[in-house]
Parts: sequence; C-alpha cells; structure tokens
Amino acid sequence: MTRLSTAVRGLVTTLATLLALTAASTTAQAKTEPKAPKDFVALRTVDPTIIQEMRYFTPHNFVGERIDGYRQPLCILTRPAAEALHKAQKRLLRQGYTLKVYDCYRPQRAVDHFARWAEDLDDQAMKAEFYPNVDKTRLFVDGYIAAKSGHSRGSTMDLTIVRLPAKPTRPYVPGEPLVPCYAPQSERFPDNSLDMGTAFDCFDTLSHTLDPRIQGEQRVNRLLLKSTLEAVGFVNLAEEWWHYTYKPEPYPDTYFNFPVSSKSLTRQ
Repeated sequence: MTRLSTAVRGLVTTLATLLALTAASTTAQAKTEPKAPKDFVALRTVDPTIIQEMRYFTPHNFVGERIDGYRQPLCILTRPAAEALHKAQKRLLRQGYTLKVYDCYRPQRAVDHFARWAEDLDDQAMKAEFYPNVDKTRLFVDGYIAAKSGHSRGSTMDLTIVRLPAKPTRPYVPGEPLVPCYAPQSERFPDNSLDMGTAFDCFDTLSHTLDPRIQGEQRVNRLLLKSTLEAVGFVNLAEEWWHYTYKPEPYPDTYFNFPVSSKSLTRQ
C-alpha cells in the first residue's frame, strides 16, 4: 500500500468517526428534549371547532418576535382542561358563538424569554400597542411579567369569544403603525372577537375583568365569557379578562418545559 493510499484511508476513517460522533450527539439531544405527560393533548383532537390564534408563535405580541419554545401554532392542554373547554364551546355554539384561544400551555423557556425581554429596557418596540401607559421598569413590580406562569402547568389558557360565522383576521405586518390596545375596537388591530374593551395582552388596568370603567356591551361580553367558563370549572384571573385556569389542576405545582409541538405529544 502506498503512503498516499494510507493517508487517504486515514482521512476517510477520521471523517467517518466525526460523522458518527455528530449523529450520536444529535440523537442524544433529540432524546433529551422533554416530552409532555400522557394526559396532555392537542386541543384540536378534543374540539376542532375552537379557533386557534396562537399569538406567541407570531411576532404580534408584546415582545415583537416569536417566543422561545413555540415551534408550531398549537394549543396543548391537560385533557381535563381541554374537555372542560369542549363543554363550554358546546354552550356557546348553541348561542351562535365560538371560543378562540390565544395561548394555552406555555413552556418555561417561553416565560424565561419574557423575563429577559422585560429586563432589556431599551427594547420597547411594541410599547405603543401593548403597554402604552406602563413604564417598562414596572412590568415585574406590577405583575405583568413573572418568573413563573400558571400556563406552564398545562391547565391555563388565554381566550375570547367570536361571533359566528367567524370573519378572518388579517395577518400582522411587522413594522406597521401600532395603536393602543385600549383604543376603540374600530381603531385597534383588527380582531374577529367580540369587543371586550381592550385587546388581548393589554398591560393596563382596563384589562381587569370587572373594571368599573368597562360598561355596556363590552361588559356583557366579558361576563358571557366569564359565566360560560365558570359553569364548567374554570377560574378567572381578575387582572386579565382573557385568562382562565381549570380547577382542580392535574399539575398544580409542576412547571413544564417541553416545546409547543406535536412531537412533544408523541409517545416513545
């Protein structure tokens, strides 16, 4: 065997070893990605009629970019929460309405993303829409951002009501002019939901479910959402008209970190 062929064989062997190590590393990473417990489900498998507009998969949120951990625009919940939501949906369908979810299970990595953003005081790209009257230095103090979220336990969701037939909602265009989330519904970013007085994720006291300044049709709409969900076991967070948690929670003390993806629900 010549020196050249020996050298070539050595190079091929080295490359094969590197490829094998890379493949092994990739496989190991895939195996270590956390999975959802068996009683977590995709909402669409329990009720495909509920509209899903998963805001944190898009840049139309208070951060202004897709949030860590949202790999698909998918609502994932514990099965008891999803089945209770199905019961609420049946009640609303009889009245000519449908539910629409903005967010469901939220991985801890997404909450961490929110916290990093909140600490970056120079990044206020979405302030004009989502927190026009709140100084960003107060987001933690005032409770708009926290180190932990009930969403990560799997039985909390953000949602609203849409009148049927549901009109399409146009896509958000990054960089478009922003309008305060508490502006009249005809002026703020178009949403096909009932008028709740503010948009979803509006960091303002007007978002408090029973804020006395919200009256008339807007109050009626909030109370329709509240009474419908409470009748099937949900509890509202008083500071956010859109935020509900199913009780009793299957995982009241566990904060999960698996990605929002159908692969997280795949049983190995």
